[in-house]
Amino acid sequence: MNQTIDPQTFSEEEQVRALLVKISAYIEHFHGGSVEMISLDGNVLKVRLGGACLGCPLSPNTLHGWVEGTVRQFFPNIKVEAVT
Repeated sequence: MNQTIDPQTFSEEEQVRALLVKISAYIEHFHGGSVEMISLDGNVLKVRLGGACLGCPLSPNTLHGWVEGTVRQFFPNIKVEAVT
C-alpha cells in the first residue's frame, strides 16, 4: 500500500531541518564538510558549517551557493546565516 506524506503534517522547521540533513549528507560525501541547523527564527535560518568547511576559503560559496541556494528553492523567504 502506497502512502503519501502530507507536507502540512510537518512544521516548516521540521521540513527545513530534514532538507539540511540531505544537504549535509551531500556536502559530507563529496567534500568532507557538513552543515548543521542551529535555529530557525522567523525567516532567518542559522547554520554552522563543519568538517572540511572549517577554514576553507570556499566556505562562503558553500554557504550561499549550496546551502542557501537550495533552501531558498523550497523556502524562498528564508535567509541563511552562518554562526561559529
